[in-house]
Amino acid sequence: MEQQPTESPFNSFDTKLLIHTSDAERVDFYKKTYGHVAGGVLVFIIFEYLLLQSETIVNFALSMTEGYKWLLMLGGFMFITSYAERMTMKSTDKNIQYLAFGLYILAQAFIFVPLIYIAAYYMDSGPEILNQAAIVTLALFTGLSAVVFVSKKDFSFLKTGLTVGFFIAIGLIVAGMLFGFNLGLWFSVGMCLLAGGSILYQTSNLVNKYSSEDYIPAALGLFASLMLLFWYVLQIFMSRD
Repeated sequence: MEQQPTESPFNSFDTKLLIHTSDAERVDFYKKTYGHVAGGVLVFIIFEYLLLQSETIVNFALSMTEGYKWLLMLGGFMFITSYAERMTMKSTDKNIQYLAFGLYILAQAFIFVPLIYIAAYYMDSGPEILNQAAIVTLALFTGLSAVVFVSKKDFSFLKTGLTVGFFIAIGLIVAGMLFGFNLGLWFSVGMCLLAGGSILYQTSNLVNKYSSEDYIPAALGLFASLMLLFWYVLQIFMSRD
């Protein structure tokens, strides 16, 4: 098979793709990437805690889940996501990359406010549900990541399917908001499968697409997939309560 160009497609660093580096460099990259994912989760928890302490922010976030406002909120979140991904992939300035990553984490924390608030304060076993959803999410994330590293399979072929799947999901969400129907449990299950595919794809990118300096955009991609999985795992647990 013909080798891919050795320049990373994600930024302008004059470095080789990770697949062409030594084992030590790859291990160092993986440590940095997953360290940043873990750091992102910790910062998310801190942001989430702080946001939930503000009654004004909670009420505003809850109000944004009503009708067309939720579409505006999703649109804003998608804009911030696109901006953060673009800045981490194109900029060679680590400060800008960290700023974009932090902005994305804050956006994630805000969009989670209504879901976590309802789970924590309106469900009979709220804290237990949150803990169970977090444990299941981390277990699935770890297992799917291990599949890539153990099998050494390139899951880049999932990109087209994931893109189509996400557009279908967005269409269903918009339709649900406009016509007032509940997407239900099976939609959440389908989104978990989509998030699982995204984790496989993003983990595969660590091996095949990034350079040794791309650990921040790599971490952002993995963090985004992890949070998507957590959102819908939590939805499933809440539907059982």
